[in-house]
Amino acid sequence: MAALLRSRLTDWTFVVPVLAVLILMVTWGRSLPGPVIVVVAVLLGGAVLAAVHHAEVVAHRVGEPYGSLVLAVAVTVIEVALIVTLMISGPEKTQSLARDTVFAAVMITCNGILGLSLLLGALRRRVAVFNPEGTGGALATVITLATLSLVIPSFTTARPGPEFSPAQLVFAAVASLALYGLFVLVQTGRHRDYFLPVDSRGKVIETEEHAQPPTTRAAMVSLGLLLVALIAVVGDAKTVSPTIEAGVAAANLPHAFVGVIIALLVLLPETLAAARAARRDRVQTSLNLALGSAMASIGLTIPAIAIASIWLDGPLLLGLGGTQLTLLALTAVTAVLTVVPGRANVLQGGVHLVLMAAFVFLAASP
Repeated sequence: MAALLRSRLTDWTFVVPVLAVLILMVTWGRSLPGPVIVVVAVLLGGAVLAAVHHAEVVAHRVGEPYGSLVLAVAVTVIEVALIVTLMISGPEKTQSLARDTVFAAVMITCNGILGLSLLLGALRRRVAVFNPEGTGGALATVITLATLSLVIPSFTTARPGPEFSPAQLVFAAVASLALYGLFVLVQTGRHRDYFLPVDSRGKVIETEEHAQPPTTRAAMVSLGLLLVALIAVVGDAKTVSPTIEAGVAAANLPHAFVGVIIALLVLLPETLAAARAARRDRVQTSLNLALGSAMASIGLTIPAIAIASIWLDGPLLLGLGGTQLTLLALTAVTAVLTVVPGRANVLQGGVHLVLMAAFVFLAASP
């Protein structure tokens, strides 16, 4: 036991998340000097890397698609908690926070993470191979959730702005939660093989051959440390957000761009995990992470915001603007054309990365 404790105390994947949470507790809600901001930023980066490590340990133990599901849901639950906390603390400035955050998550996952995964997979063996049945079902769920939650509010007539009436919000929340729950049942139940990695011939790879899975105890420890690391990532990102806001204002960028930066930081663990999986020729695992994160972001955020709106004052703006609607429609069409063949080359990866760049650019220069 003493030897195990000493090994943990010298393991950076254990020490860094703990330190990141401790500094979060000390600095939360305070105005910080520059040197402390630097320390928080360094620990934030370390917590991201630790989260990826522990997510891979858990994934190796439980196998796919459960591993990618664990990381996607864990990140999204903590992200939802952060959104609700911010909306309660400053309702006047956060009427569109849920919309901006969810839309940024969809663009980052469906263009940034997906495009990077396809590009890395194609560079490894010229063509990235994945299962179109599982990936197509996941993409259809993402498109439906995004349309119900982010597009329809822009065209309803019950309220003057791009918002739902109370009854419409309840329907969107129930539909989002039901669709996400149904997808999880399909992904982990009868059609689990649709979401497993495939080889170059399209045959399912049931097990990994290169390493034995970790013990149950090690996996449980990593699961706990994963949650600690993710809390640190989201919390420390919020701590450094005033500095980010000041930098955005100094650069004369729109205030909404802060949300994009925060979303990029929060989704960084999933991005790194997806990139590592793609480099190991497990493109399906990468796509599970990308599309699963997009689904979780909508399917869990909208119900949580619907419940929180009972106590929140002011309108809840969910409908997208014209530029955002165009980007979402282009992303949906492009993703369908990418997924249907079950094979992609560097061109498809590059197209999605260009769409990601367009989203970031237009967020900075609307």
